Amino acid sequence: MLVTARLKERALLLIASTYFLTGMGTIYLVRPVDNKGLFLTAAGVLILAFFALSYLWQHLDFSGNQYLLPLVAIFSYTGLIFLYRLNQTYALRQFIWLLAGLAIVTIITCFLRNYNFLADYKYIYAVLGIIGLVLPIFWGIEQGGAKSWLDLGLFHIQTSEFVKILLVLFLASFLAENRLILTKGTRNFYGFTLPGPQEWGPLVGMWAISLLLLIFQKDLGGALIYFSTFLAMVYVATARIIYTISGAGLFLIGTAFCYHYFEHIRWRIEVWLNPWPYADTVGYQVLQSLFAISAGGFTGTGLGNGYPNFIPAVHTDFIFAAITEEIGLLGGTGIIILYLLFFYSGFQLAVKAKDEFAALLAGGLTALIGLQTFIIIAGVTKLLPLTGITLPFISYGGSSLVANFIILGLLLVVSQEYSDRSRGF
Repeated sequence: MLVTARLKERALLLIASTYFLTGMGTIYLVRPVDNKGLFLTAAGVLILAFFALSYLWQHLDFSGNQYLLPLVAIFSYTGLIFLYRLNQTYALRQFIWLLAGLAIVTIITCFLRNYNFLADYKYIYAVLGIIGLVLPIFWGIEQGGAKSWLDLGLFHIQTSEFVKILLVLFLASFLAENRLILTKGTRNFYGFTLPGPQEWGPLVGMWAISLLLLIFQKDLGGALIYFSTFLAMVYVATARIIYTISGAGLFLIGTAFCYHYFEHIRWRIEVWLNPWPYADTVGYQVLQSLFAISAGGFTGTGLGNGYPNFIPAVHTDFIFAAITEEIGLLGGTGIIILYLLFFYSGFQLAVKAKDEFAALLAGGLTALIGLQTFIIIAGVTKLLPLTGITLPFISYGGSSLVANFIILGLLLVVSQEYSDRSRGF
């Protein structure tokens, strides 16, 4: 069974590699880019790295999910194709970060198979998370309107990307321990049974501190992801709609407050409602994104034949607009379907997990990736206010990419537990 799973994985990786080489070859032929040999060599190295990881898992008898790695390979390849087309410097850096991400997945899947001990350090996650959010406020630098980066000399790191993982670990640990109390409640309030402050206090405290710090950092996308992940995990743990409703109410109240007292939030909402009065200033980015998506039509302008560089920060926040301009609605929909397959695999792991901590960990990490994907695509298409976050595994960004590969590694070790039990271990 293990060999069959790994063979299926490598067959899917072969399809993904063919797609990657076709895309790189197309750019090679139609765009006047430099260092063509270097990037084709880098493409070959990355393909070999994905296959080597699959062979290593087979050698070490690792029985993790066989679909997650090929899906991530397609996302990674798509990002490199478009970064190679947009900016070679960013493409080369992304290649290096991808290799680092694969190395981290290798370490996690080889040395962290027994992940259950992670449930014992919930308050350490909370403390580390708070530190990770506070550091950029005092020593951070501002990029893209958000003060959430630390300058480490050789590179910049966005600590909030890793704090998201700490938040999921904290919530998974805490909710697994207090699920029954949170579900049944210990107080009666007009016919509703609610938990006492000692149960919901740490959760709300963690959320409030994160939200306040993120407002000071102006990282609105991060704040929205934190809050949405918090609500999603509480609902998964308790199945009580009252938590979601009350949380949504808190969010609306907070949004109204921030709209009146924080100018950067007010601009985001006003541009979302009507970007045309701000077409030459803060609305320019969103409008160029909409123009690009419209120009792509159903099949796109053709890889390398669009004008995505008119969009500011197209390599990070708006790479989905570049994708849909050049490979059309058809290609953009295909990317979304692949993300849905990734989410399906992740939530399936949560349903089949052996214990509550594993279920909440898999569900929370999958929700984290899913919410980030939805929020950025919705922002690019003006369904939601623009938040300035990355498209997982595709957008340029070292911190985001490494954090996403950590999530991949954790999902794979959770899937190993289910696979071992199905084999009778």
